This record gives sequence, C-alpha cells and structure tokens, in this order.
Amino acid sequence: MNKLLALLLLFLAANCYAQDKPVNISQKMFNPNLDFVAMGRSDGWYFRAGNDTAWAKSDISMEGWQKLAPLDLTAKHADKNGRVEGWFRIKIKVDSTVKAKGLVIAYDSYAPADIYLNGKLLGSFGSTGLYGRPYAEYDANLFSTRLPLKLKQGEQFTLALHIVDSLARIVPVKLRSEWRNQADVIVICGDDNFRLGLTDFLAFTKSYSVWLSVSFTLCVLFWLLAFQNRRERVLLLIACCSTFFVGSFYVFSLRLSLQHASSSTFIVYDFLGNLSLGLFLSSIPIVIAEVFKRRILLWVKMTLAIIAFYSGAGSYVPDGVMTIIAYALLLFPVGVSLYYIISSWKKLRGAQWSIVAGILGSILFFATLIIAGMLWPGQVFIDFGIGYFLYTGWLLCFPVSMLVYVAMRFKEIIKEVRHNADQVVQLSEEKKQEALNRQKLLEEEVNRQTAEIRAGQARLIQSEKMASLGELTAGIAHEIQNPLNFVNNFSDVNQEMLEELKAESEKPKAERDEQLEIELINDLLENERKINHHGKRADAIVKGMLQHSRTSSGQKEPTDINALADEYLRLAYHGLRAKDKDFNAELIINLDDKLPKISVIPQEVGRVLLNIINNAFYAVQQKAKTAEPNYKPAVEVSTTQQNGSAIVSVKDNGNGIPDAIKDKIMQPFFTTKPTGEGTGLGLSLSYDIIVKGHGGSINVETRENEYTEFTILLPV
Repeated sequence: MNKLLALLLLFLAANCYAQDKPVNISQKMFNPNLDFVAMGRSDGWYFRAGNDTAWAKSDISMEGWQKLAPLDLTAKHADKNGRVEGWFRIKIKVDSTVKAKGLVIAYDSYAPADIYLNGKLLGSFGSTGLYGRPYAEYDANLFSTRLPLKLKQGEQFTLALHIVDSLARIVPVKLRSEWRNQADVIVICGDDNFRLGLTDFLAFTKSYSVWLSVSFTLCVLFWLLAFQNRRERVLLLIACCSTFFVGSFYVFSLRLSLQHASSSTFIVYDFLGNLSLGLFLSSIPIVIAEVFKRRILLWVKMTLAIIAFYSGAGSYVPDGVMTIIAYALLLFPVGVSLYYIISSWKKLRGAQWSIVAGILGSILFFATLIIAGMLWPGQVFIDFGIGYFLYTGWLLCFPVSMLVYVAMRFKEIIKEVRHNADQVVQLSEEKKQEALNRQKLLEEEVNRQTAEIRAGQARLIQSEKMASLGELTAGIAHEIQNPLNFVNNFSDVNQEMLEELKAESEKPKAERDEQLEIELINDLLENERKINHHGKRADAIVKGMLQHSRTSSGQKEPTDINALADEYLRLAYHGLRAKDKDFNAELIINLDDKLPKISVIPQEVGRVLLNIINNAFYAVQQKAKTAEPNYKPAVEVSTTQQNGSAIVSVKDNGNGIPDAIKDKIMQPFFTTKPTGEGTGLGLSLSYDIIVKGHGGSINVETRENEYTEFTILLPV
C-alpha cells in the first residue's frame, strides 16, 4: 500500500512539474519571413472536456486534465451528439530576446473560441455561447481580429482557450475545425506580421493569377482546336485534361482566398478541388497513351477511375486511408506515365518528345522545389523568389508541353499533307496520258455498246409490235372466219337453189311451177345480199388489219373512239380464244354515244387499246386458273367525256397489281409475265404514244386480288 501511494505521489509530482514548467518563447522561434510563432502543436498544452470559466485562472488543480494540443482535437473527442466543448491551457514565458511590446495573438479555425490570459478574457472568435449569445462558427481570414498580448519579458503567463466544436453538417466525419488548414490554428505574432503577411499574400495572389490566366488561355485554345478538328481524338483528351487542371487550380485558388465563407462552403470547394485534381492526374496517362498510340489495359482504366473518384471523397475518409489515396493518386498515374515513356522511348518521333519533356520537366521542377524547401526552409519564396519560379515550372510545364505538342503535331500533319499532295500530283502527271488513253477507249466502247443497245431496243420494239400484230392477226383470223363461213354456206345453198331453178325451167311450160321459181329467185336474191354483207364485213376486217400493220404516217385524223374500242375488244378476245379454246369471259361494253370523233393517229391508239385489253384478258385468264369455280372472268370497256377530254377505261377483275411494283409497270423492259411471254415494252410504248404523242395521260387504279383499271385521257 505504501509503495502504491509513493508511485501515485511521484506521478502527480511529475504532472505538476510538467504543468509548472512554461514554454519559453524566444526570438529564434519566430518565423523570419512572417514574424510569428505557431502554437498549435506546442508540447505544453493540456485539455479538459467541459466548461468552467474558473479553468482560465493561473493556479488551479490539474486533476482531470490530459496532455493534448489544439491541433490534436478530432472527431473521436465528440460526444454522441457530435459536439465537443472543452478548455486548453498552456503556460508561456517570453525571454529577453523578444520584443514583448506589440505582440498580438491570432486564431484560425471554424470552431468558435474564447481566449483568456491569466484568467482575463482577451476576446472571442465566433460565439461559444458566452453570455447567452447564440452559437456561431468563426471564419478566419487574413484580416481577422487580432488580440493584443500585454506580456513582460521573464514573466510567466497562463494562456487559456475555451473551444466549442461540432461535426460538420455536410459530411459529419470530421469536426469543423479539422476541415481548415490548422498548422497555424493559434499564433503569436510580432509587429511586422501583418505587413509581411499582406506582402506574401499579394505576391502569392499575383502568381496565382498568372498561373490561372495562362492555364485558362491554354484550356480555351485546346477546346477550340478540338472543335475544329473533331476527328483528332487526342485534341479532345488534351482539352479535357486541361479543363480538369484549370478546374482544380481555380477551386483551390478560391479556397485559399475565401473571405467570410462557412465550413459547408469550404467543404464543397474542397471536394470539387480534390475531384478535379484527381481527374487531371488520372487523365495524364490516357493522354500520353493516345499520343504514343498505345493501348490502355482495362484494369489500368478502372484503377485510374477509382483513384479519380476517391480523390474527391478523400477528405471524407480517415486520415490513414487518405494518406494511401494521396500516394496512389500521385504514384500510380506517374508510374503508368513513366512506363509508357520508357517502353516507347525508341519509337518516339517528333511532337511526341514534347510530352516527354513536359512530364520529365514537371518531375524535375517538383523535385527541385522539395530540395530547395529542405535547404532553405521558409526563405525560398520570399527572400529569393526561387519558389515562385519552381512552382511555375512545376504547374505549367506539362500544360505548355501539350501546347507545344499540338503545334508540332499540326506542323507534322501539314508536312504530311504537302508530301501526300506532291505524291498525288506526281502520280497524276504520270497517269494523265494513261487516263486520256483509257478515256478514249472507254468512249469508243461506250459508243459501240450504245449502238448495240439502241439496235437491241429497236429489235425489242419491233418484236413488241410484231407480237401485237400476231395477237391482232389471230383475232382477225378468228373474226374473219364467221363472214367467210356465211359466204361459203350461202354460196352452197345458192348453188343448190340454182340447180333446182334450172331443173324447173327445163320442164315444159305446163309442168313448171312458177310460184316455186319466184320463191327460189327471191331466196337467191336474199342470199346474195347476205353474201354481199358478210363479204363487206370480211373486207373491212382485212382493211383494218392492213391499216394496223402498215407504218403510221404520223398524221392525226378524226377517229371514232367507240368503234375503235369495240373492234379491238373483240379482236383481242377472239385472239386469246384462238390460243385457248376453253377460255371464256364476259365482255362488258359501256360506250358514250355522244362522244365526238377525236383527232388521233388511229393505228397508234389502236395499238395502245389492244395492248391494254390483251393485258386485261391475260390477267383474268391467269386468275381463272387458280380461282374458285364460281369465279367469272370479266373485262369492261367504257368511254365517256369529261372536262374536255375523252376517257377510255379498261377494267378487269383479275389478280390486280401489287403495290410494290405499281410504280414500275410503265418502265421499259419491266414485265410480270414469265420469260418468253412478254417484252416489257407494251405499256412503255403505250405511255409514250398517249402522253408524248397525243398529250394525254394513262392512270392505273388497282387492288391486289380484286381488280385493275387503266384510264386513258385524250384531249377532244
């Protein structure tokens, strides 16, 4: 028991000794460039959760206090409501090397705080709720409140800090104070701190403006080039990479210059800046691979995408994980880029070297910047300006190298185009004569084939005419058979009657039957009239055949369209029956008796009517072969007069014309008939005769499997 008590007393004595020993502040602790001492991580800080203004006094019991610096306060110290409230204490002593007069204290954190010196309130930053005021976070900036410190050399002072913090609203994984750069959360500043800080801020802002202006100009230029040359994929990638770079640059510059912005605003800027930076670094290997014409493996793309995503979310994960992400974000893209450079080293040509120079230059400037910072800590930027030069080289080396690449690449493209153009001109000159010779041969061949085609067309047209004539002849032969049969029959009857009359006339007068003789003579006269009638009918048929077969004079003459339509309907019908004895069809004739004679070329219009009527009979004949037994073929020919035009209509109840070929039936050589049964010129010639020769028109209306109707319009 005595030993345990001794150990406890020794521990308390040690704690009291540590607390009683103040932190000595000397002039050499001040930053020579900005004239301040950072107190955020000093060893003499103690912390206690809770709130009691008596804790600000110099001589109090340290029981319940723990050794903890303000920068070590994290989310793990928050209670279940995400809130942390407590006090920090430190004892300080200013030695004789420090000019105690003019010292001030500054505070930089979103967490509101009250600062006490030897138990007396110096001032508040934000509102911790002191004196019943509502809670309000503090927004520190360059021109924030600075509290004067009345310190004397050699004397000991107690500095107390009452702080109230809570988890951030947007991402409640860290305290509000953890989101801001807290390296200088609480500092003691000398007389020249404000002047030096303002000078440094203006110089840094000026440099940032230059860097941002150059980067933005390059970005706009890259996008203009990408839009003007959309087939060049590398320009689009360079434009995107430059956009990510400018985005990260702009957001970080805004974050550094935020004035009176809340922690939520700061968190949003932090996310956007980190995400843009991650996208920029991840896009560098993709640009290099495209420039070097290398293929990026799928797992590399996925890794770069993951790194880019987690770079934005990096601030929302624990510090250990964030450290891993930071190293991955930097090392993996750099490693992939160096791999492409090394593996393609021997194959690099022309503009590709500019990208290599940009990557290696950025690495060299960054390494030099780190080394310079280690050799001259805190002096590189202000004393010599070396830091700004190195920063400029590190930040702009790669973007400028992309501009150089684009310029050199366009120069190479122009050179390639000129070289190709020279080759084309050379080849053109070499093959010009050959082309002329070939053209001459082709012209001769075209002329020869044109002549053959025209001769073939003439033969086909003649074949169509002969086919039409053949069909007409068959109809005429069938039609002329009737009057000839009548002539023969009546001739035989007349011969018998004449023999009977002769025999009667040879009888004695007393035996002769005069009444019989008179009857025989009358019958003979009647038969002669019939023979004469049928002979004239045969003569008319023969004359019509001759008129149809002879070459047209091209002279129009008044023509009875009704007679023409009736005649060719019957000729076409009998012509088909001459080929197919079993074929029968109903002929429907509706002729307008008031239709006047029309000035046409009868031979040509007759060919048109014969062609269309033949097609109608062919359609019903084909349907009759496959239709039901109750199907009755019918062809209707009608004429009428309307709006100063004679209309001839030919309608059948055949299979109709499919819609797919309806627009083709008037084309030359197009036929739906089997090979050998049609030339494909009938309707084409009919169209030319009616439309071009007579100024009329041919229209067709059809419904598949129901009917087809051709309508011919001829001006009266």
